[in-house]
Amino acid sequence: MNTTVRLGSLLLAALLTACGGVGTEKNRMEETLYHYGSAMRWGEVEQIIAFHDPEVLAQRPVATLELERWRQLRVSGYRTRGREPQPDGTVVQFAEIEFVNRHNQTTFAILDREQWRYDAEAKRWWLTSGLPDLDRRR
Repeated sequence: MNTTVRLGSLLLAALLTACGGVGTEKNRMEETLYHYGSAMRWGEVEQIIAFHDPEVLAQRPVATLELERWRQLRVSGYRTRGREPQPDGTVVQFAEIEFVNRHNQTTFAILDREQWRYDAEAKRWWLTSGLPDLDRRR
């Protein structure tokens, strides 16, 4: 009987996957935002850039000076403050990000407005708003 239960569970999981119950656009968004939040908490700017829309990066590459500014900072906190679906299908998420300057140990925080778009072809969400503006202190 135990084998029957396991087989039934496997069949149910396969059926849900085939019917789109797993891996939907909303689930992908939740997963992407979770991983982006983790990358932000680690503060590795290269990992953060990997979430950016390649089309946006091609039009507005990240400047070397901006990358160097990020490398001088340590992210000490990242908390989401809400999401707003937009009429064009994008999603705006607000996040409070706290930083510590590695050189002088000063702290500051910003409120970032992240804009995300879904790429149906790639089946993933891309950040279109760029790196958080370090000069937008709250």
